[in-house]
Amino acid sequence: MSSHSPATYVESADTSAFTKATWRLLPFLFVCYLFAYLDRINVAFAKLQMLSDLGFSEAVYGFGASVFFVGYLLFEVPSNLLLLRVGPRRWIARIMVTWGLISAAMMFVKTPTMFYFMRFLLGVAEAGFFPAIVLYLTYWFPASRRSKVTALFLTGIPMSGVIGGPLSGWIMTAFNGAHGFAGWQWLFLVEGVPTALLGVAAFLYLDDKVRDATWLSEDQKDLIEEKLKEEAPASALHSLKDGLLSPKVLLVSAIYFFYTMGLYGVSFWLPTLIKSSGVSDPFHVGLLTAVPYAAGALAMVLVSHNSDRTGERRWHLIVPGLVGAFGLAMSVWFSGSTLAAMIALTVGTMGVMTTISQFWVIPPAFLGGATAAAGLALANSVGSISGVVSPSLIGVIKQASGSAGAGVLALAVSLVIGGLLVLFVPATLVDSRRR
Repeated sequence: MSSHSPATYVESADTSAFTKATWRLLPFLFVCYLFAYLDRINVAFAKLQMLSDLGFSEAVYGFGASVFFVGYLLFEVPSNLLLLRVGPRRWIARIMVTWGLISAAMMFVKTPTMFYFMRFLLGVAEAGFFPAIVLYLTYWFPASRRSKVTALFLTGIPMSGVIGGPLSGWIMTAFNGAHGFAGWQWLFLVEGVPTALLGVAAFLYLDDKVRDATWLSEDQKDLIEEKLKEEAPASALHSLKDGLLSPKVLLVSAIYFFYTMGLYGVSFWLPTLIKSSGVSDPFHVGLLTAVPYAAGALAMVLVSHNSDRTGERRWHLIVPGLVGAFGLAMSVWFSGSTLAAMIALTVGTMGVMTTISQFWVIPPAFLGGATAAAGLALANSVGSISGVVSPSLIGVIKQASGSAGAGVLALAVSLVIGGLLVLFVPATLVDSRRR
C-alpha cells in the first residue's frame, strides 16, 4: 500500500500543475513587461544627452515624459474591453508590436512638438498592456497563489532598472556618434526593436485559456480550472457598470493613484537624483540605478511570498508604502552625499516597488468577468494620471527652485496618503484568512 494519502496526492498534483504554468508563462511575461517598462522610462536616460542636443528645457522634458500617460489614459479601458473580444494572445501581441516600433521611432525626434506627439502615440500603443496581463494571470492562477505570481511578473519594473540602467548608459556612451546618430538616438532604436519582435513571439507562444494549453495534461487542466472556480470570490462584481462606477473600484483606483505617484517619481527621476548627488558619467549613473532596482525586486518577491503564506493583504501594502515614503524623504535630506543618498533611494525604491506588486492582488479579489476587464483598466488609468502629474510636478519644481527635493517630498506624502486610503478597504474583501 502507498504511504501517501489522497490529500497528499492532490496537493502534489496541484503543485505540479501550477508549477508548470508558472514556468511556462511567468518568464516570458516577465521579459515582455521588462521591455514594456524599459521603453516607457528610457526617456529618463535619453534626457541626460537629449536635452542639451535638442535644446529642450526641464519643463519640456517633464511635459513630454508625462504626455505618454494622456494617450495611455484615454485608451486604457477600451483596449482592455477589446481584449475580451479578440483574446489575450492576439491583443497582447498587437500592443507590443506597435509600441516597439513607435519607441524605436523616437530616435527621429527633433522638436518639442515631435517629442510630445511621439510620447502620446507611445501611450496610445501601450494602453491596455498591463491590465491585460493582470487579467490574463487570473485565467491561470487562483487567489491564494496570485500575490507571488503577480510580484514575479512585476519584478519586470525594477529589473528594467537593473538591466536597463547599465545597458542604457553603455549604449549612450559606446554608440554616441556612430553613423551620425547620438547616443540617445541609438538608445531608442536598440531598446525598441526587440519589443516588436517579442510581440510576434507572444502571438506564437501564449494560449488564451487553460483549455487551449497543449503543454498541460487533461488532468492538470481540470485541476487548475477546478481550483479557479473554488477560489473565485462569491461576492465578485461582474457587470461592466460595476467595473466603472462601483465605490470599491473607485477606492482602489484612488489608492493606486497615490502609490504610482511614488513609482513614476522614482522611474523618471532616479538617474537625475543620482547625478545631482555628484555622479556625472552616464554609464556610472546607469550602474548605480541598478542597485535600488535590484533591492526593489528582492523586496517584492519576499513580501509577496509572505503575503500568500499568511493570507494577509492590507498591511503588506501599507507598510511598504510607509517605508518608501521614509526612503524618499531621507534621499532629499542626504542629497549632498552619494553614498547616503544611494542608501536612502534604495530603501525608498524597495518600498515603492513593493506597493505596486501588493496592490494588484487586491482588485482581482472582488472583480470578475467584464468588471475585471473594465475595473483593472480603470484603476490602471487613474494610476496613469499620476504619471502625468508626477514627472511634471518635479520638473516644474526643479526648474523653479533649482532642486528636485521639494517634489520628491511631495511624492513621499502621496505614499502616506495611499496607505491611509488602504485602511478603508475592508479586510474581509481582500484577506483570504477572513473569507
